[in-house]
Amino acid sequence: MVEAVEGAGVVVTGAGGGIGAALARRFAAQGARVVVNDLDADKAKAVADEIGGSAVPGDASAIVAEAREVLGGTVDVYCANAGVPSGGSESAEEDVWALAWDVNVMAHVRAAHLLLPDWLARGSGRFVSTVSAAGLLTMIGAAPYSVTKHGAYAFAEWLSLTYRHRGIKVHAVCPQGVRTDMLAGSGSAGDLVLRPTAIEPEDVADALFRGIEEDRFLVLPHPEVAEYYRARAADPERWLVNMNHIQQKWEAAE
Repeated sequence: MVEAVEGAGVVVTGAGGGIGAALARRFAAQGARVVVNDLDADKAKAVADEIGGSAVPGDASAIVAEAREVLGGTVDVYCANAGVPSGGSESAEEDVWALAWDVNVMAHVRAAHLLLPDWLARGSGRFVSTVSAAGLLTMIGAAPYSVTKHGAYAFAEWLSLTYRHRGIKVHAVCPQGVRTDMLAGSGSAGDLVLRPTAIEPEDVADALFRGIEEDRFLVLPHPEVAEYYRARAADPERWLVNMNHIQQKWEAAE
């Protein structure tokens, strides 16, 4: 058992399947009391029943109070996992950009706003943000997703640097391709960039728990992302040229 998790009250949003369900299962297996959230009430209930947890379906932005009540008054770990894989370019409709911003960034901000007063008062709390390697790098063919995942990463980073001395733990989980419905719906861009090295949702849960045990902020289920991130920082022009080559390859295949 991971000492930091056993007995903890945990909320996982977007946990009706994919990475969220894998996280919920792992936390429950480690002795946590888990609230399973998803917009799909049936999926949330199915996962909750499987792991002996509690289902709190609905908009991830609006379930903190109910989840806290279900857990007996305290949320110890909040996994901001729900996300939308919005594709498109700068010409994507305004409502596409708005939804991506609301789910991928503002849901995290709203949850933190509600959780932090209690966490800061008692000097402990853990915020897990499922970001994406797109938040460190970018994703071809998906401007709203890439931009808002950069925002999610920036917010997690800000939380960590601002509150770590007051007992708040933050983890930014940044996988590349994961074999989920989101990958299945990512189209030809996902097939080109993500599918060849895709991992299972359980691998993401493994990586997070290693991060918790090692008290690491940045969690990279695909270790090679660290090399890409370093290359991007060291020589952005070269990195952009290489990414543009991938863009051209994708356009030629369309």
